[in-house]
This record gives sequence, structure tokens and C-alpha cells, in this order.
Amino acid sequence: MISVRTSTLASLRGDIERLEAHGDGYALHKAALGHAGVDAALRGGLALAAVHEVFAEGHQSAAATGFIAGLAGRVAPRRPLVWVRQDFSEIELGRLSMSGWAELGLDPRSVVSVRAADAEAALRTAADALACDAVGVVVLEVWGEVRQLDLVASRKLTLAAQASGVTGLLLRVAAQQKPSTAETRWIVRAAHSPPSADGSAWGAPVFAAELVRNRHGPVGRWIMEWKCDERLFAEPAAYPQPVAAAPAHRPHQAPIRGQRRRAG
Repeated sequence: MISVRTSTLASLRGDIERLEAHGDGYALHKAALGHAGVDAALRGGLALAAVHEVFAEGHQSAAATGFIAGLAGRVAPRRPLVWVRQDFSEIELGRLSMSGWAELGLDPRSVVSVRAADAEAALRTAADALACDAVGVVVLEVWGEVRQLDLVASRKLTLAAQASGVTGLLLRVAAQQKPSTAETRWIVRAAHSPPSADGSAWGAPVFAAELVRNRHGPVGRWIMEWKCDERLFAEPAAYPQPVAAAPAHRPHQAPIRGQRRRAG
């Protein structure tokens, strides 16, 4: 029994050492996001078969959800997406909108939404989904501080992603950043979205994305626009604000009202 435990422990230690090594062997397969600055920092794009974290404040959850939807659309556009949500997260934020997916240029028929009773059930479901190589992306969305989502749980999710080749995206809303084995960590907020060309519809989704952890490259901040028709991120075009034109002829001096009476 002792030898079996020793062998298992050695195997786990070997997995962890390979996981925490800084070699690029397992990260060679990447999906370009389309944004030149971000792809350069990521050395070609978002690493596949890895786990990535996206953090957002409570009032920025919609922006983070749209950002993760864009990542999923770039990583595996033609494969099923499993979105696992903690029950409390759905109560606080509402249900995912399938029509919203269509507006983002993604296929809502490829989305499998799972509502878990609690954080522990959500973790188990996400781990099982990551182990299925028929899936393209697994999103785990949890609300607040989750005791079960510690460094050990993070390692299990990453090892499952590496074994199956499935990419994991972890959406943390109203939570503090803690140590993990994630390949990248982002903080996402909504950015100014200019109106459409004809002014008849909402502008394209624009995100203020901060990359605060990158295991194989630099970090940075970017404004990223999601182009729904092309289904990629890009640098937003300059949006000149309208400025009132200066008059051609300005009076030298405006007349002064109520001039003082002359004394005398």
C-alpha cells in the first residue's frame, strides 16, 4: 500500500513539475485573437489546452461575459462550448442570452449551459467537461470568494485541459486574485463603444482588457474591439468626437451692456 501511494505521489509531483515548468512545449498550439498587440504579448495567440482566468467586478460582469464569449469563439469556433455556472451566479446576473450569442456572431446551437447547485458541483462538472475531448471550450463561472477553488483545484483543471486538449476559461466575478496554475489572467472592464456608422444600432463591443499574468510573455493593457462579423478582436478605429466649427468672422468685442454714466 505504501509503495502504491509513493508511486502515485511521485507521478503527481512529476505532473506538477511539468505543469509549472516554463517550457513552451505544450503551449505551441495557439489561437490568434486578431489584436496585434495582444497576439504579440501572447507570442502568437491564446494557448490551447490550458486554463485562462478572467476577473471582473460585479458591475462589469456583462463585459467579462462578452469578452470570454469572444475568446471561446476564437479558440474553438466550430466545436461545442460547455458553460458551467454556479447557481448563485445565475441568480445575481441572470441567464445567458442565446440571442446575445447570435448578435456576437457566434452560434448559440453550439452552447451547452449547465447550472450547478453550488461551487463544489460547478467545479466537478467543469472538470468532467474538460476531460471530454469532444468539447472545444469549457467555461467555469463562479461568483465571489470560493473556498473550493484553491491551488489544488486549479492544478486539477489545468492537468485535465492538458490531457484532453480542451481549453478552459474561468470567469471570476467579485472575487480576489489568488495563486493558480492559469496560463493567463485578465481583468476586464467595459470601454467606450462608438455608435454604428448609420447610427441605427449599438456599436461594436469594446473592452478594456488588462493582462496581469502571462506565464510565457509580458503583460499589458489594451482596448480590444470584438468585430462580430469577422469574429475576431481588433484595435478599435479612432473615433473623432464632433467639435463645433469656429465662426468665420468673430466680432472684435461684444457690446458692453449697462455702461457706466459719465460723471459731471
